[in-house]
Amino acid sequence: MNWEQLLSLKRFGDRHKRLRKEQDETRLGFEVDYDRIIFSSEFRSLQDKTQVVPLSKTDFVHTRLTHSLEVSVVGRSLGRKVGQLLLQKHPHLSSVHGYTMNDFGAIVAAAALAHDIGNPPFGHSGEKAIGSYFKVGEGANFRPQLTEKQYQDLCDFEGNANGFKILTESRDGRIGGLRLSYATLGAFMKYPKESLPKKPTKHIADKKYGFFQSEKEMFQDIAKELGLTARSASDLSFQRHPLTYLVEAADDICYTIIDFEDGINLGLIEEDYALEYLINLVRGRIKTSNYNALKTKEDRISYLRALAIGTLIDEAAQIFMTHEEDILNGAFGTALLDVSQYKAQIADIISISVKNIYNSKEVVNKEIAGYEILNNLLKVFCSLAYNTFDNELSSYDKLMRKHLPETVKLNQDSLYNNLINICLFVSKLSDTNAKLLHQKLRGAIF
Repeated sequence: MNWEQLLSLKRFGDRHKRLRKEQDETRLGFEVDYDRIIFSSEFRSLQDKTQVVPLSKTDFVHTRLTHSLEVSVVGRSLGRKVGQLLLQKHPHLSSVHGYTMNDFGAIVAAAALAHDIGNPPFGHSGEKAIGSYFKVGEGANFRPQLTEKQYQDLCDFEGNANGFKILTESRDGRIGGLRLSYATLGAFMKYPKESLPKKPTKHIADKKYGFFQSEKEMFQDIAKELGLTARSASDLSFQRHPLTYLVEAADDICYTIIDFEDGINLGLIEEDYALEYLINLVRGRIKTSNYNALKTKEDRISYLRALAIGTLIDEAAQIFMTHEEDILNGAFGTALLDVSQYKAQIADIISISVKNIYNSKEVVNKEIAGYEILNNLLKVFCSLAYNTFDNELSSYDKLMRKHLPETVKLNQDSLYNNLINICLFVSKLSDTNAKLLHQKLRGAIF
């Protein structure tokens, strides 16, 4: 792979090549990507979607929206730092093509901003709930009428693939979805492969999958434009866009440090215990006089959090540049922070977060409620999707159809498209709206 192709400014439907040196410096194409994402309705819905604690009413606990904004900020810094180093190593990118370090920052920031846009309500348990409905629930009845890959899309419903669908899916008046640059879409795709074969190797790109069968052609077009290297002769599987590693690192940094901070502020992790873990990560950067002058828990944690994020940004950038050639050749098979000198400290923080936060009673109980809510919604609307395909709508189906936005297309041509569109509809619901719709369907409207 080469950087000239990987930094493509092409958008869906373009007939002519977009050149970086011809860009308007006041509003660059990669910055337009960021704007389009942040003004989208799908991004706004993240303000009421779970990051750690579902349906939390505590103002200092992160939602998917605040998490995404923070990941984009970290991603921008990380992209600029790496961009500066890459331009020193490959000066023709600047002198011949006109790229600047801010271009790298803008691409990573936009992709990072969108990284959770496809996540359903109730956090990662929402993904599992949707998959469970098709794997072991009533949705398993649809299996005989689907291809293996179509059925696998549903059984392993994936927020990353759903996000790619949201960003690229055409609908009336919005051809090509948000029409982001292909460089940003490439950086967004953490797992550039189909749902099958499942985990064929231990390479990080094979951990999950990145697009539904419904977006197969769009994915192929992007991979071809960017010059992504194919990894399989029989199935659609490609090497990652190198900047994906930076998007992933920004996310890893934020959820490791900031989820931990949420746990402290919620009282799920004792302050003294927590401070020790953070200090172990940033011991070489702490200015003792500054730290000792801080009087509140929030200020002490904030100080250590800022140092920790800065430390890991520098570390991730250094690792990327050390392994840049292997990354371009597809020979680097792990996340950047998996080979960090701080790997042990990161593992310690994640371990205590899993024990005290992710497995806390409050989180587990609300995830259970999320399973029940999503299962009920899928039961009703997937039945509608099937009956529409079968042209056998009941009176109840016709009433339920009125609950769906006009953008949800159901027809008699493809059962798979009907089902995946229902999953898309459910995934776009905020936690609160999913809960309210569930209550309406159960007759609790008064």
